[in-house]
Formats: sequence, C-alpha cells, structure tokens
Amino acid sequence: MNDRLDPSVTSEPLRYERDARGVVTVTLNRPQAFNALSESMLAALQAAVDRVAADEGARVVVIAAEGKAFCAGHDLKEMRAEPSLDYYQRLFAQCGRFMMSVQQLGVPVIAQVQGIATAAGCQLVAMCDLAVAVREARFAVSGINVGLFCSTPSVALSRNLGRKAAFEMLVTGDFISADEAKAKGLINRVVDAGDLQAEVGKLVDSILAKPRVAIAAGKGLFYRQLETGIGAAYDDAARTMACNMMDPSALEGVQAFIDKRKPNW
Repeated sequence: MNDRLDPSVTSEPLRYERDARGVVTVTLNRPQAFNALSESMLAALQAAVDRVAADEGARVVVIAAEGKAFCAGHDLKEMRAEPSLDYYQRLFAQCGRFMMSVQQLGVPVIAQVQGIATAAGCQLVAMCDLAVAVREARFAVSGINVGLFCSTPSVALSRNLGRKAAFEMLVTGDFISADEAKAKGLINRVVDAGDLQAEVGKLVDSILAKPRVAIAAGKGLFYRQLETGIGAAYDDAARTMACNMMDPSALEGVQAFIDKRKPNW
C-alpha cells in the first residue's frame, strides 16, 4: 500500500508516509513503550493530522503501529513524574485536541490494529472513522484498574458502543476480544494477522474510487448530525446533500448512472 512513497518522514515516535494516490500512513513507532501516548507522541500525531488537513491531495489516512501493541494509552511513567492539576489538565486537553482533529479531518481515517489497544489507545480506535483488527487484538479502557476512570476515552466509547456495553468496559477495565469489539461496534472487520494490510487496502481502494468532495462533505455532516436533535439533523443533511448534488462529481455520477456507464471522475 506504500509503494511510490512521496514525501516520507521517519522519526521516533512515529513514521509519516504518503503515496502517489494520496494515501497517508501514520505509524506509531514506540514499540518498546507499547506506543504509549507520551507528550512527544501526541505532538507528533497532531503535526501529522495537521499536515494531512493542509494537503488537498490527501484521500485517506491509515493509523498503524509497530510492535505487539497498537497503543497502550497515556504514558503512565511520564504522567507520574509531574503530578499537578495544571499538568494533567494540559495533557488531557492536548489529547482531546488530537482526537477531535482526527474526526474533523475531511478524509476518512482507518485504524489498522495489530495488537492491544487500551485506555487512550482504545479511545483512538473509537475516534477513527473505520477500524480493522487482527483476531489476536484485544481492547480495554483499563484506567480504572489503577484507580483512574477513563473519562476522556468514555466520550469516544459511548459514541461507538451501546451505553451498557461501554459502561461495563469502563467500570471493569476488562479486555474484550476483537470479535467482541466488532459485535459491539468498536471495529468494522476482524482478520487473520497476515491479511491485515490487504483488508485495510480494500477499504482504501473503495474510498479512493469515490469523489473526495463527497466524502469530505459526508463525513462532516455525519458527525455533526450525531450531536443534534433529529429535526436539526435533517435540516443540516438536506443542505449538505443539496450542495453535494451541485458539485460536478455528483452531476457526472448521476449522469453516468443514467447513461449506464462508469463515471468520469
């Protein structure tokens, strides 16, 4: 999926790669620390998302990881080194800004989960638009096990899972399997480890075959309407769809359907 990479940045704590199709792969690269979200990791992730947001040719983002863990959440050692209310407020605000930036991107973001995802790592999976995981992957919001309720992950979790399923994970800290995560709505697909990149590639190819402008408008509306009443949601959706319909790509797509041919996008 990363053939013909154009420009590439490699550094600890992550790798940023963009291919000629506009597919950006951001790889968490702190395997020795289970890809924990240290301050430097969060800053690097924010920079990566900001870079995608400024790239009009970007089409889709894949967030992957090196090592046994996808992401083990916040770096507890770093957190314990400076125990002050001001520090913790800044840290969780920094994390929240990054998570919201993922949702606000105009292109789909896919989590490619090859290992465990816990606490804020599970939150990251939930905040991605799509997620594919290997069968061996496990998920938990385990802060409660050290006396810390995963409050910020609960925001993402409660918007993906049913309330009771989300709350059970939050108050028990127990792991769920990839199959359970799929059944509960946290992830989209479960595959064998050797098929992970290929399965993500199928989603990428499907997205690339659609007009960028339609996906951008649709993603924005999708998340906006979730936070409003149904009347306001329908009003917003109608405006968004009308504007989308006036875009040349939609006009061409509809005409191609009428003409029984492939659209010329």
